[in-house]
Amino acid sequence: MENCQANAAVLREGMEATGRFSIVSKEDGVPLVAASLKDSTKFSVFDVSENLRKFGWIVPAYTMAPDAEHVAVLRVVIREDFSRSLAQRLLADINKVLHELDAHAAHAIKVTAPTATQNGNGVDGDDTVTQKSVLDTEKRFVAACMSLVKKNKKTGVC
Repeated sequence: MENCQANAAVLREGMEATGRFSIVSKEDGVPLVAASLKDSTKFSVFDVSENLRKFGWIVPAYTMAPDAEHVAVLRVVIREDFSRSLAQRLLADINKVLHELDAHAAHAIKVTAPTATQNGNGVDGDDTVTQKSVLDTEKRFVAACMSLVKKNKKTGVC
């Protein structure tokens, strides 16, 4: 348990050192690190979680319980087989993901949509819908394509 707590401390301190995360978990008890982004205007912890998967990590991101739904966190539970070197590798991969997401956020796209009304979410006063990132745009594009495929899908061979 002491080793797990020490590895959790390495991860916690490394995430704090980026200057991008607020640690919301306690240091005592279960060896885990829960952190939220200090600034989630460009991307969210859900984007970080999704991008960590390409490095082989499954780091869940979720919103907190009722009355705290506005807080979204990444959560890493430190198991017995999670070594110090794995903690350092995860930190390196988190930093890579943050740099990639920063690069995508720098190229944010504005899509003109004069009739866009999504309960006021994401709509500027000049009738322009602002995408959070290129990743959001790609997701919406894939979803639109999949919906067209499903709509035009026919049954039977070929």
